[in-house]
Amino acid sequence: MNALNENPGRSTTNRSLLRGADILRAFRPGSDLLGNGEIAERTGLSASTVSRLTQTMVAAGLLQQDRARRAYRLAPLVLSLGHAMRSGSQVLAVAAPLMRALAEREHINVGLACPDRDEMVYLESIRYNRRLALRKVVSGQRVPMELTSLGQAYLATVSAERYQLLEPIFKRRNGRQWKEVKLAIEASKLCMKANGYCWASWQPEVLALSTTLHSAEGVCIINVSVSTPENVDAWIETLAPHLLGIKSEIEQALSKLP
Repeated sequence: MNALNENPGRSTTNRSLLRGADILRAFRPGSDLLGNGEIAERTGLSASTVSRLTQTMVAAGLLQQDRARRAYRLAPLVLSLGHAMRSGSQVLAVAAPLMRALAEREHINVGLACPDRDEMVYLESIRYNRRLALRKVVSGQRVPMELTSLGQAYLATVSAERYQLLEPIFKRRNGRQWKEVKLAIEASKLCMKANGYCWASWQPEVLALSTTLHSAEGVCIINVSVSTPENVDAWIETLAPHLLGIKSEIEQALSKLP
């Protein structure tokens, strides 16, 4: 069993279901068709386990089999589940119009994301960026937890035990850059404690600030970002009030829900 599964109790956890979720996570943009061997490599599951589970997931309507290429793709059911999640989220229903209003008013990017294992998943992304490449961030997109302001804001909220499970993954993924990344995570934790937000610039000339949102759906992270070669400190001073302001607006609106 993957240690990153937040397990409420051994007796209530179905290993096959957890492994099936691991298989679904293996599919990413650009990796729409995967064979059993590729899935096994990406998930760390044995070939026999993958073979058994992919057949079960085809029968369940979660995967489609391409017999000619001996591979699998996600089935339409997965898209319908994503739509159901988005349409049923109170946080997203409240936050999305406020995010759009802020993005349009200030011509900045505004995003909302939640954690999934060692990554962050965008629930909504409203882009007002002049750089075309950065306009492609969309709902459902995953970004690294340890490198982004989204993820570093989330890491500031987790328990020491949870972080100890995540750190080896971050260390392995970043190799020689890990010491620098770890220092950035620690700095973001201090910034969150002192200011209520943190910032990161993990892509060239892109600055993002993030903070937490707490709701009945769990912890979400909201961020604002810009693409600029200008001084980071000046932009932090500009963006921070917008970020903290929309956080307050969303939380106030959520508190009024029945």
